[in-house]
Amino acid sequence: MTSGLPLALGRVILTGRADLGRPRLLHIADCADFAERNGNWRCLARRAALVCKLLTATLLGTGCALLAVPPQTAALRAQVPPGLAPAFEKRSVPFFPQTPYHCGPAALATVLADAGLPADPERLAQAVFLPAREGSLALEMLAGARRQGAVAMRLPGELTALLTEVAAGHPVVVLQNLGLAMAPRWHYAVVVGYDLAAGELLLRSGTTERERLALFTFEHTWARGGHWAMVALPPGRLAATVTERDAIAAAIGFERAAPPAQAAMAYRAVLQRWPGQLLAGFGLANSLHAAGESAQAVQVLQPLATQHDSAAAWNNLARMQQALGDLAAARASAARAVARAEAAEPGWLAAARRTQEELAPPVPEAVRR
Repeated sequence: MTSGLPLALGRVILTGRADLGRPRLLHIADCADFAERNGNWRCLARRAALVCKLLTATLLGTGCALLAVPPQTAALRAQVPPGLAPAFEKRSVPFFPQTPYHCGPAALATVLADAGLPADPERLAQAVFLPAREGSLALEMLAGARRQGAVAMRLPGELTALLTEVAAGHPVVVLQNLGLAMAPRWHYAVVVGYDLAAGELLLRSGTTERERLALFTFEHTWARGGHWAMVALPPGRLAATVTERDAIAAAIGFERAAPPAQAAMAYRAVLQRWPGQLLAGFGLANSLHAAGESAQAVQVLQPLATQHDSAAAWNNLARMQQALGDLAAARASAARAVARAEAAEPGWLAAARRTQEELAPPVPEAVRR
């Protein structure tokens, strides 16, 4: 799993079941009754008593943990971030009740429809649901959103970031473990609102259109899901709290699934928030060039190549200038690419030299003789 999830979660299949009942603590009398009804009373009773003690200890330990206020909820109670509204709910977010194991497709359809993009849970299930595992992978949730035309972004695993995002009008897909660490029940839901005074989140979850969930309960289930959260927005918009690194990763992932013109919109949004960002400028220039807009691509890449003195940027700039027929400028950029690669970026040296050789002026016939 990329972009921050623990490796263990990257190998786990996230199922869509949200029907975990509240476990009843077994009593030792229950075990004795069971053993007596099934013969070999003494041997079975001893084994049953041991199992009961182990289960009781485990569940009581979990119960103590659940009673404790988790750290992010405690911090939020102590101090609300400046500018965060005390309550917010985006009531217009659509609702797609899940079918068995399909919480992933239902949650994905919810945020895609809110973004004005195609959102058919059944078709999404074909793309992100793994029948053999009865669930959807988190990576497939991101990829599935991108294939539908959305820029899917991971969010920081912070409760304040989640609330800030919701207050910005962006419903957030979250991953919860509704079970125990030793018996996980993975579930996707969509946060659409919150009420700080009541200490509650509002979610589209499972077959419940407006679930009210205590913040401290949510944090426990969210923490067991690795604090995983994502938003899906149309190209040209960024999540309010996305980090520079995750924004770049989202734009690159989107470019793989989107037409060049739409990929360019995603990269422009990153550059607007982080001017001069080399990777975003590189991606924007490449997307513009692929869309047949080489002149615009040169205008984007030339100042970035100069600012960062990047061998890769100089090399691509040379290619774009060549496409425009400006061979003198292309040769100068190719020379800069070779010089930079020789000095500090040897990984690009072979490509830079190849570009320079292809751009070299032809040798006059008299010289060749």
